Amino acid sequence: MSRHVAACFVLTSGGKTIAGFYTLSQYSIEAGCLPEEVSRKLPKYPQVPATLLGRLAISNSFKGQKLGEFLLIDALHRALLHSQQVASAAVVVDTKDGKAKTFYEYFDFMSFPGIQNRLFLLMKTIEQLFPD
Repeated sequence: MSRHVAACFVLTSGGKTIAGFYTLSQYSIEAGCLPEEVSRKLPKYPQVPATLLGRLAISNSFKGQKLGEFLLIDALHRALLHSQQVASAAVVVDTKDGKAKTFYEYFDFMSFPGIQNRLFLLMKTIEQLFPD
């Protein structure tokens, strides 16, 4: 974190025990990696700005309490707010396994064609989660 490559956000229990965390950082997507129906609606730039949800994890002691969902919503909201100052067309996540992929797909994340565990959620979709 001290090298400014990712910002870490931590959820604690009573301010002492880490229950979970996530990281966010700036990212870019090669426009050609996006599905055609998405890329044709974007400006014709070779790179599209995005936000990387680099890691989201819950402590084993706190599993089953819906904290993953809580942290994901917080991360999406934070990414949306920051996209108003530093452009971001989507939130991107690389899933570590099928269970994690299913988790993100439940929240409407879409797969990158040809990249097995990489998913994205357009900022336009995230905006709908947080109406003014």
